[in-house]
Amino acid sequence: MNYYFSKTIEAEFDKATELVIEALKAEGFGILTEINTQQVFKEKLNIDFKKYKILGACNPAIAHRALHHEDKIGTMLPCNVIVQEISKNKTEIAAINPVASMLAVKNENITAIANEVKEKLERVISSLK
Repeated sequence: MNYYFSKTIEAEFDKATELVIEALKAEGFGILTEINTQQVFKEKLNIDFKKYKILGACNPAIAHRALHHEDKIGTMLPCNVIVQEISKNKTEIAAINPVASMLAVKNENITAIANEVKEKLERVISSLK
């Protein structure tokens, strides 16, 4: 089982980022965090890096249900989605597979929730064009 699923689309990085955020919203996710890795590496390490963002996506209703069943599950939240530039007009989007990341949690309720989130994130990735 892969720990992520991904898709490469023909879109400039900033446009692809907008498309991802809109697709996440359509599935009930909001963005809690946005890490601009390129900027951080330049500021902290003086290293040039490709355009690469880590979006911390959260579906509040699902997160609330998960925390109700397993109070330590917050260590695995939010769901990370990456956007990375492959070339000028080609961008890869990848999302965590929550089922793979939750294998260590021995709780049937969490397994069901992870499957629900997986289906939503798969729809997000597959909807991108």
